Amino acid sequence: MNERNVSDRSVIVNLVIVVGLLAAVVVGVLVFLAPKFATSESYAIARGQAVYNASCAACHGANLQGAENWQVQGEDGSYPPPPHDEEGHTFHHPDSMLLDYIKRGGAVVLAEMGVDTVKSGMPPFEDVLSDDEIEDVLTYIKSTWSEETRAYQEEVTAADEAASGS
Repeated sequence: MNERNVSDRSVIVNLVIVVGLLAAVVVGVLVFLAPKFATSESYAIARGQAVYNASCAACHGANLQGAENWQVQGEDGSYPPPPHDEEGHTFHHPDSMLLDYIKRGGAVVLAEMGVDTVKSGMPPFEDVLSDDEIEDVLTYIKSTWSEETRAYQEEVTAADEAASGS
């Protein structure tokens, strides 16, 4: 074998090693970064659904359908848990109100709003769920709405933020 063949082989072997190392680095970077990209909406939806199923579905229904007769006020002044699908009224409220209602409970929020004709059975979840978990639950709920309903709720939220200066 002559010197040129040995030299060509060395170059090819080195090139294969370099390409292999580069491929390994690219795969490693993608594996490292994939969870960061997965923390986007798809991750929030999946996490929100899991939290909803564990903490909300018992009252609001596994399919977001709410309790039967949710629009009929009980003798104690409270309403059954409403649906969070498009049959309910969740999308009529801005994010700030929904987050606050979940976090601090309906009784506190309604009292601060001056609503005394309705008694809320919604308990506070501030000691049960983190702010991120509550936001993920809302992301999950919103993901089940039509684009039109999501757009409407985004407008409600934007108007609330503009009014409050947020």
